[in-house]
Amino acid sequence: MGYNISQKIIMEHLFTGKMQAGSEISIRIDQTLTQDSTGTMAYLQFEAMKVPRVKTKKSVAYIDHNTLQTGFENADDHKYIQTAAAKYGIYFSRPGNGICHQVHLERFGIPGMTLLGSDSHTPTGGGIGMLAIGAGGLDVAVAMGGGAYYLMMPGVCRVNLKGNLSPWVSAKDIILEVLRLMSVKGGVGKIIEYTGEGVKSLTVPERATITNMGAELGATTSVFPSDHVTKEFLRAQGREADWKEIKPDADCKYDEEIEIDLSLLEPLAAMPHSPDNVKPVKDIGDISIDQVAIGSCTNSSYMDLMKVASILKGKTVKPEVSLVIAPGSKQVLTMLAQNGALSDMVGAGARILESACGPCIGMGQSPATDAVSLRTFNRNFEGRSGTKSAQVYLVSPETAAASAVSGVFTDPRKLGKAPVVRMPDKFLVNDNMVVEPAADGDEVQIVRGPNIKPFPINKELSDKVSGAVLIKVEDNITTDHIMPSNAKLLPYRSNVPYLAEFCLTPCDHDFPKRAKEKKGGFIIGGSNYGQGSSREHAALAPLQLGVKGVLVKSFARIHMANLINSGILPLRFADETDYERVDESDELVIENTREQVKKGVNIVISNKTKSIEIAALLEVSERQRDILLAGGTINYTRNNNP
Repeated sequence: MGYNISQKIIMEHLFTGKMQAGSEISIRIDQTLTQDSTGTMAYLQFEAMKVPRVKTKKSVAYIDHNTLQTGFENADDHKYIQTAAAKYGIYFSRPGNGICHQVHLERFGIPGMTLLGSDSHTPTGGGIGMLAIGAGGLDVAVAMGGGAYYLMMPGVCRVNLKGNLSPWVSAKDIILEVLRLMSVKGGVGKIIEYTGEGVKSLTVPERATITNMGAELGATTSVFPSDHVTKEFLRAQGREADWKEIKPDADCKYDEEIEIDLSLLEPLAAMPHSPDNVKPVKDIGDISIDQVAIGSCTNSSYMDLMKVASILKGKTVKPEVSLVIAPGSKQVLTMLAQNGALSDMVGAGARILESACGPCIGMGQSPATDAVSLRTFNRNFEGRSGTKSAQVYLVSPETAAASAVSGVFTDPRKLGKAPVVRMPDKFLVNDNMVVEPAADGDEVQIVRGPNIKPFPINKELSDKVSGAVLIKVEDNITTDHIMPSNAKLLPYRSNVPYLAEFCLTPCDHDFPKRAKEKKGGFIIGGSNYGQGSSREHAALAPLQLGVKGVLVKSFARIHMANLINSGILPLRFADETDYERVDESDELVIENTREQVKKGVNIVISNKTKSIEIAALLEVSERQRDILLAGGTINYTRNNNP
C-alpha cells in the first residue's frame, strides 16, 4: 500500500512512534517561525533552556502583530526579539517586511520540510507542500533547541477537488465550503489533504488561502501536493532549487474523504460570529455595510490585491463605507506600487495600512458600534475586531471590493466580466528587511526592557488537587476570551503578571479577582474550549492565577497542549451531561491525584458542594502524564536533562 502526502513527510521526519492514528509520535522539525505576539515568550523560554544556538535548518522571527508603538513596551519587545535572534542564530524579519505566513511562503518555505510556528495559521505553508503546524511558544522553543515535536498521529482526510472555479469564485469560497461541511471542530485530530484534478487549477497563493484558514477547522494542518504549479511559484521567487515534487501514491489510503466540485461553488460568506456559519452571498441580502477590511495572512497576496485593484479602478468607495487594505508583504506592496495598482486602490478611496496583521487581530480599525464589517480575514469571533457589538462577515477579496463600491453586501457576479490576473513570471525579490543572525552569538548583548517579566512555572503535581470552580463557560470559548490580545493588552505579552489581570474578563469581569481570592481552582467549559490562536498566554495567565485544572466537554488541540506544557490538568467530562451538575463556586477535589494520573485515563473528581462524583478523562500520552506530574514541560525537561 502506498502513502499519502502527509504520511510521506511524517515518515521522513519520524523520530519516535508509529504512524497509527491516535498514537503519539514525535517528528524532527526543519524550520520554525515566531511572531512578536508569541515570540517574546518563546525566546524567554529558549533562553531558559541554555542552548547556545538554534539547531534547526532555518528559524525566523517576524514582527507583524503589534507594530503600533504607543509606548515603550512594543519597541522594547521588538528590540529584545531582534537581539535574541542575532545571538541565537535566528533570522529577523523587521517591522514592515510583512506578515509571517505570507513572507515565509514567499521567501523561506520548502516543499517536504516540516515547519513549526508559534502561530495557529502556520499551516499556510501547506500551500507549497510543507507539513506546517501551529503550536505554543514552548514547543517551538524546544524545536529550536533541537528537540522533537510531539503530537498524536493525525488521521488524514482527503478533500478531492473536481472541476474548476467559475468566474468571481475564489479560494476563499473553497475553504468556506469546507468549513460549512466540517465545522470549526470537524478537523480536530486530522490533517486535511487536498488532491484531485481541481488542484492543478489553483495557484500557490490560492492554495495558501485554503491551508491558512484550515486552522479554523481545528485541524492539525492542511497540505497540498508540490507540483509544477509549486515549481513555477518558487521559480518566480528565485527559489527553483528549493522545489521537489511531492504527491500521493496512486494506491494510498485516507481515513475519510470529502469531494467538492469547484464548478458548483458560488461566492460565500461566514456570518457572525463563527467561521463555519456559512451562507451564499446572494442569500444574505442587500445589507448596508459600514466597513470593509482587505488583507490578513489569508487574503493579502499579490494575486488577491490585483483583483481588488481591478475592481476598484475608476470607481469610488461609497462615502458610508470605510475601506482599508493591508498588503501582506513588502514584496506585494512594492509590486503594487510599481505597476500602478496601488494608485488605483488609493484613487478609489481605500486607506492603505502597513504590511502587518493589523485589524485581523483587533490592532486598529475597530468598527463603529453595531457596524457591519466585511473582512477577508480568517476569524470573526465576537469582539475580536475590537468592537463587541460589530457584525463581522468573512468574505473573499472580490466580494469585499464589490461591496465597498456598492455600499451593500454584493455578490461580485453582478459586476459582469471577472478580472483576469496572471501570476507574475518573476516576483520582485528584495530581502533587505531580513536581518541575518550574528556570526558569533557571544558578541551579542540581549536588550531587555523593564516590561519583560519572568514567566510563571508550575510546581510538581501534588497528591491532592482541590479548589473552587472559578468560572463556568459555554461552548466554543476562544483564546481571545481566555486571554484577550487587543491593542491595549498586546504590548504586555512579555508581562504575564499584568496580563493575568484580564484573563477571561470577556466572560466575567471579576474572574481574576475571584481566582486570586480563592487561591486558584478550576475552570469548567463546554465543547471546543480554547479554539483560535496558538497563544500560550491563554495557559500562562490561568497558571499565574493558580488554575489547577480545566474540565470541559472537549478541547481545541493547541490549547490543550499549552495547558499540559504549563502543568494544568486538561480534563474532559466522561459524560457530557455532567456539565450540568457542576456550577460556579462548587468545591472540587481530586484525591490521590498523582496516583490517578499515573494509572491511566480515568480521573474521579469529588464535588464536595453537591456530594457527588464526576467521572473525567485525562486523554494524554505517557510522556504527557510525566510532564503533568513534573508540573509542566520546563520542569520535565530539567528533570530529564540534569
